[in-house]
Amino acid sequence: MSVPVRVGVVGAGAIVQVAHLPVLSKLNAVQVVGICDLDVPKAQAIASRLDVPEVYDDIEDLIQYAKPDAVVICTPNHLHDVHVKTALAAGVHVLCERPIALSVNGVRKVAEAGSQAGRAVMVGMNHRYRGDVQAVREFLKSGELGPLRSIRAGWYTFRPSGHALGWRDRRREAGGGAMLDRGLALLDLALWLAGPARPLAVSAELDAPDDRSVEDSGCAFIRCEGGLTIFVDVSWHHVAGQERFWFELACARGTASVAPLKVFKELHGTPMSVTPAGSAGRENAFMASYRSEWVYFLAMVRGDVQPPDLKDQILLHQTMDAIAKSAKEGRDITL
Repeated sequence: MSVPVRVGVVGAGAIVQVAHLPVLSKLNAVQVVGICDLDVPKAQAIASRLDVPEVYDDIEDLIQYAKPDAVVICTPNHLHDVHVKTALAAGVHVLCERPIALSVNGVRKVAEAGSQAGRAVMVGMNHRYRGDVQAVREFLKSGELGPLRSIRAGWYTFRPSGHALGWRDRRREAGGGAMLDRGLALLDLALWLAGPARPLAVSAELDAPDDRSVEDSGCAFIRCEGGLTIFVDVSWHHVAGQERFWFELACARGTASVAPLKVFKELHGTPMSVTPAGSAGRENAFMASYRSEWVYFLAMVRGDVQPPDLKDQILLHQTMDAIAKSAKEGRDITL
């Protein structure tokens, strides 16, 4: 029987409580050895509820005393690259919630630190690991639907007017609003599924309540090599009965969408459903994506899978920078 991977948790926010720790508690190959957060009482309450043995208020103490093989970084955005580099310097593998840094240069420095340390660094883009997304990817890789022509994606959630989000409302700490929080994941998924397609130009609009606040909605149109276009639409203030999430792809000979998974192909001049039977599992897509993400990351830690070089994250953040610049200057931005 293999020795469990010792995992430390950095941060005690919502994503730790609803995703990472519940998933980790069900993985036999993992031993959660500690959690750290500046809010020690909150961390202690979470540790007590989810059977985490040790609590710390500093990542360096967590690494020194709990001796994890890997950590998951779930702190405020502006601390991500600092905490990632601290862990790497100590020889610890890292899974970091998105974004891994707030600038292109920050991503480059993290990539360099990972390479120098010889440790895995993975960004938590959990949507890549959804079952429906994986099914769509197989259709694209096989060429069955023909060349990819366009991707249209959106994510609308609701928060009450005037509702404070703490650090997420402060640009210096958050790095951005709805477009970074929701749009980054959608754009990452689009560029990942599109393969080698490189963005060429961006046109964007971001809507912020005032000059001091981050945007609460926005949209971006990206033109890529080969004629592919990507459109991303996001909002934090969707007044409706439930949130909306969509991700749709149009190819030369068919279409695909996730949430729910639907795949259509033109056969003899007629649209026919080729959606895989039994594609929906018992586990909800959200939890399943985090479980699969952790399985993949643990394979990296064990050396069964080669760690990524983070070039895709550099390109992603270059595109996000172009979105912000286009919105600010009111013009198309060429990458």
